[in-house]
Amino acid sequence: MKKLFTSVFIFMSVLCLTSCSSPMSGRTSRENNLAGAFTSSATITLDKLTAEAAISRYGDGEWTVEFDSPNTLSGVKLSFSEGNVCADYKGLSFSVPKSALPVKAMMLELIEAVDTNARETELHGSENDGMLEINGSLEGGDYILTVDGNGNIAEFEMPNNLLDITFKDVTATKAETEETTSAEETVATAEGE
Repeated sequence: MKKLFTSVFIFMSVLCLTSCSSPMSGRTSRENNLAGAFTSSATITLDKLTAEAAISRYGDGEWTVEFDSPNTLSGVKLSFSEGNVCADYKGLSFSVPKSALPVKAMMLELIEAVDTNARETELHGSENDGMLEINGSLEGGDYILTVDGNGNIAEFEMPNNLLDITFKDVTATKAETEETTSAEETVATAEGE
């Protein structure tokens, strides 16, 4: 009888403990504002390199990065479009400089991570100090994409690659194609009057 009572007690205890735990413990979802166009200042740390840049997203696969520092990259603008990368310095186009090659490779990882998550209706991840951390994996390694309370990008990390990109002053913008269409409509309306 004692064994039966002990067995029932253990069974009930295990049942209570497992029913109280949730398999999605610590998981949450958030509004997705990654799909829209935005511009932001950013600090890019890649191993021993630290760079300041303005990063803009215009749409899926359409990004630009313009460097403010260090001196070896200052003024260089990388434009990513449909899988192609163009570099320019004060209006002159050229091949991507050696000093920018590692950053170019890591920017391609950022673009893939953000654009992939931007296609989701909601972002899912783990809550950490009011931020949502989304874990994922790319060809170049595992990443953590962090979004703020509004679903805007805040940080992108690839710890195994010693990459950390921190976004500041993220501002939603209209995509260039939307602005061009809007300007054309305004001209057409003005001509029609």
